[in-house]
Amino acid sequence: MTAADVVIHFDPWWNPSVENQATDRAHRFGQQNTVQVIKLIAKGTIEEKILTIQDNKQAVIDAVLNNNSENANFTKFSEAELRNILEL
Repeated sequence: MTAADVVIHFDPWWNPSVENQATDRAHRFGQQNTVQVIKLIAKGTIEEKILTIQDNKQAVIDAVLNNNSENANFTKFSEAELRNILEL
């Protein structure tokens, strides 16, 4: 993996940490190349909605790690939000 210089994510996971781990593998010790990370997301797809969920989850994770829970959105998804996520 130390020869990798491009990471392409085209099938997003609900959990952003999974993608971060995959990206981190290309940044192993001994890596001499600049690593370019690309996310391919088609507009109007479930993947675009997953990306929005990832962004929201990452904000919560960052708030918890930085002990800043006042700015995190800890609410549950409403029925309308769940329907919007699953709507194709």
